[in-house]
Amino acid sequence: MRVITCNLNGIRSAGRKGFFHWLRRQKADVVCLQELKAQVHQLEDSLYWPPSFHCYYHPAEKKGYSGVGIYCRREPDEVIEGVGRPEFDREGRWIEARFGDLHIVSLYLPSGSSSEERQQVKFQVLDWLLPYLVERREAGQRLIVCGDLNIAHKKEDLKNWRGNQKNSGFLPEERAWMDRLFGEAGFVDAFRQVNREPDQYTWWSNRGRAWEKNVGWRIDYQVVTPDLADRVQAASIYKRKRFSDHAPLIMDYALED
Repeated sequence: MRVITCNLNGIRSAGRKGFFHWLRRQKADVVCLQELKAQVHQLEDSLYWPPSFHCYYHPAEKKGYSGVGIYCRREPDEVIEGVGRPEFDREGRWIEARFGDLHIVSLYLPSGSSSEERQQVKFQVLDWLLPYLVERREAGQRLIVCGDLNIAHKKEDLKNWRGNQKNSGFLPEERAWMDRLFGEAGFVDAFRQVNREPDQYTWWSNRGRAWEKNVGWRIDYQVVTPDLADRVQAASIYKRKRFSDHAPLIMDYALED
């Protein structure tokens, strides 16, 4: 099973930059999208409904903001929009496809970089999200949670870690949350199961030639329950063409599609 996740920073913008033409060649089974920045009625063009997939969107109520989507080659048993928390679900940050006991999620966590108020919202989401994920893991669900978590976990996950220790996305509290996610909570950073190479980033600022110099952050993940850790076969970050300020994260699992 090939699972791709990508923050598009606007699905229509990414479409104009060739994302869907690229996607056709990827042989993906599931595609998780974040930051659609569009309502469903703005996606009537067939480009946004690739014929080889069952396509589902969960936009934010606010126009031009957030929103997630998921494409599945095989029709899911169930598609779930949101988690039942209105303040979170209004922002279009969670969509989930279920295949038996396997649940694949497209998740877009809030960024706290715009204001202290939004940073506090981010902390509030982290506070309830971890026990929610643990509860589901303990219920026997197999999870692949894909998306933009807006946190770089360790020093090797961003180029300029020294200068970013007081910035949202690399705050001590955020990194400690990731420690718990990949520690006591029992989840696994699937990418690092098979790729320990340095300078592996998925997001680059639009300032200071960051993309050209590969001065980036690894903030896009596929987080899996421990029973899937040994099913991870391959991981890559696609950088030959640029569709967004994020790059697609491509992972292969030894699972039936």
